[in-house]
Amino acid sequence: MTEPILKIRNIESFYGPIMAIRGVSLDVHPGRIVSILGANGAGKTTLMKTVSGVMDPEKGTITFDGEDIQGSEPHKVVQKGIVHVPEGREVFPLLTVDENLSLGAYTSPDKAQVERDRELVFSYFPILAERRDQEAGTLSGGQQQMLAIGRGLMANPQIMLLDEPSLGLSPILVQEIFAILKRLNTEQNMTMMLVEQNARAALELAHDGYVMEVGRIVMDGTADELMKSEDIQNFYLGVQEEGARENRRWKRKKTWR
Repeated sequence: MTEPILKIRNIESFYGPIMAIRGVSLDVHPGRIVSILGANGAGKTTLMKTVSGVMDPEKGTITFDGEDIQGSEPHKVVQKGIVHVPEGREVFPLLTVDENLSLGAYTSPDKAQVERDRELVFSYFPILAERRDQEAGTLSGGQQQMLAIGRGLMANPQIMLLDEPSLGLSPILVQEIFAILKRLNTEQNMTMMLVEQNARAALELAHDGYVMEVGRIVMDGTADELMKSEDIQNFYLGVQEEGARENRRWKRKKTWR
């Protein structure tokens, strides 16, 4: 296997006096998808914010493409090739789809490349091309998630950090968005680090995985190894099966598109 493009070593991050990340280390290899699993409060989102420069670690190192980046400003991290698609989508609701996409390319001086990236986004998310002049706040939840991912792609990243892309979406939309992420990985060789509570969907998408509990990595392996783990099946996939039954009941009552 090639050298990791992203190396995280012994990271500690705090919210005031509270340690949220406790000596986390992990690797992300080029062209692979890494899923970070864990319950609410495990530290997954904090890890993403620390990598993307939104939070500074108190200890440890983050090395991207051979360069230490811990403590860098978020826009510098984007310029180096790391894009963070945050939990909750966070599109600009009063701006159009096209304007949101343009904001994703604000670090790029190459207008021709920006237009190529825009066409790439539209090729994966044709609904965004159809609604390019529509205000983002009037899109459905699934379309806003597509826009958030598309905005990230506009920065022409080497690696995407995706925080809970399935949050609040119907099972059908989750399948659709995860299928597009798989295509981006396969067709564009897009490296991804994915935080996700939907453990089954995350492991089916990923090549590698890590499990976090109370700010620590407690298990890691290939996605296949984790899928077969009795602990994962009992504590994560069993919950997902119950969730799937709830989703089927929910789907019969309402279709959110």
